Amino acid sequence: MVEELFTGEDQIISIILMAIGLFVIMSLAIIAFFYFSRKRIIKAELEKANMEIEHQKEVLQSTLITQEEERKRIAQDLHDAISSKLNVVSLNANFLTEDTISLKETNTIGKHILSITSTILESSRKIAHDLLPPTLQKFGLQAALEELCEEVGETKKFEVHHDLNYESGFLSNDKELHLFRIVQELMNNSIKHSEATQIGLIVKIKENLLYLQYSDNGKGFDPNNIQKAKGLGMSGINNRADILNGKLLVDSSIGNGIKFKIEIQK
Repeated sequence: MVEELFTGEDQIISIILMAIGLFVIMSLAIIAFFYFSRKRIIKAELEKANMEIEHQKEVLQSTLITQEEERKRIAQDLHDAISSKLNVVSLNANFLTEDTISLKETNTIGKHILSITSTILESSRKIAHDLLPPTLQKFGLQAALEELCEEVGETKKFEVHHDLNYESGFLSNDKELHLFRIVQELMNNSIKHSEATQIGLIVKIKENLLYLQYSDNGKGFDPNNIQKAKGLGMSGINNRADILNGKLLVDSSIGNGIKFKIEIQK
């Protein structure tokens, strides 16, 4: 009887110990599960943070490249449009200091200097306009794009069709300037290189997405030709699109014009 009692107690103790052991194992399994799950979450968050840091580095690099290209362009404009002409003014001014110069020569040189300085003033106004278009600063992106289209159309060399529906304030002022520069560069390419007769510009906003499409009917180019793309300023356009976090698509081929699309999330 006593032996049976002890046997029954041993069984109960065994069951309790097994239950405790099972509980401990389950607890350890749960702890391990949460530990490794948390570890995976932290790893994923770190990877995401690293990707964001890399993206910010790429955007910063693109910004620096774009700024450097802007500096080079401005320096070239200053040299071509102002410095060389000021040298001519200086040379003519030196002639005026000579004792043997006649009144007729003085008048001729004076008129020449006046003509050159007028050209310099016009060039300096144009450079200042290119640096920060006053219409963009005062009236916003849509007005600046409309003005740009009108200026190109007034040359009578191009038919410019535009459909602009931009909501003021959709982009920050800095981003509006980058988008304006993209369109400006594309129009410069059409004017200088494309041999086009028609230019089209569409800007629309749908919910939180800005959609821009630019096209011309010119001779087009091969987007895979890196040297040609650089000559057309595509690196600057790509850099600005990166700064805008824009989705960029360029569709062009030899003899078929160009179609440029960009989508920008607000």
